[in-house]
Amino acid sequence: MTMHMTGTREEWLSARLAVFEAEKELTRRSDELVRQRQALPWVRVDKEYRFETDEGEASLADLFQGRSQLLVYHFMFGPDYKAGCPSCSSIADGFNGVVVHLANHDVTLSVVSRAPLAKLQAYKQRMGWAFPWASSRGGDFNFDFNVSFTEEQQRNGSVEYNYERGGHAMDAIPALEPVVQLAATCGTDAATYARDRPGMSAFVLEDGAVYHTYSTYSRGVDGLWGMYQWLDRAPKGRNETGIWWRRHDEYDKR
Repeated sequence: MTMHMTGTREEWLSARLAVFEAEKELTRRSDELVRQRQALPWVRVDKEYRFETDEGEASLADLFQGRSQLLVYHFMFGPDYKAGCPSCSSIADGFNGVVVHLANHDVTLSVVSRAPLAKLQAYKQRMGWAFPWASSRGGDFNFDFNVSFTEEQQRNGSVEYNYERGGHAMDAIPALEPVVQLAATCGTDAATYARDRPGMSAFVLEDGAVYHTYSTYSRGVDGLWGMYQWLDRAPKGRNETGIWWRRHDEYDKR
């Protein structure tokens, strides 16, 4: 027998209406937060970043693909990884369906990682993805937008991620077991794995100039992780005791 509280349909409806009011208030606060994001000052990007893409070498402006807005997902796939991060892979599983809608609303969604383009292309084919994916290999883009770090930064504790220095789970020494597990799935060690981090950055192209408008990291990308949006509405919620998810082609067939 279930240990969860049970009740009549009338009792459920009464409780549901209370939650409904809380949901509406959360929506109103979320709308206000969107307005605050959009009111952030734009920062002109004067540095010349270069990327490798399926179409050849590209600038940051080229990644817009003729549109005025660019959303970049910083995918954890370091140069020494043998496969992309399974967490980022789960998030990216939701990109295929939305990219065409964004493209028809003046927004390009592109993924950027430090791994060589050939690795990204092979992994993209394995996963069955069709969204744009550029390599920033050898450049400063990931470092400048605080999603990649050097060994020296790790050694001296100067990693600044998610707008703070230190304190993130991926900076723990010795490495936490979940980080070790995720690193192993990428064919690397925890320190190498942790030199790349997830995030999302937004840019706008106006009068020939590119401006950085927004970046978010860590739990800030939860809203892009479609799997969790569904689990948060499931009867048992996230119901997690550890890392349970895998790349979508690694689950047992059921």
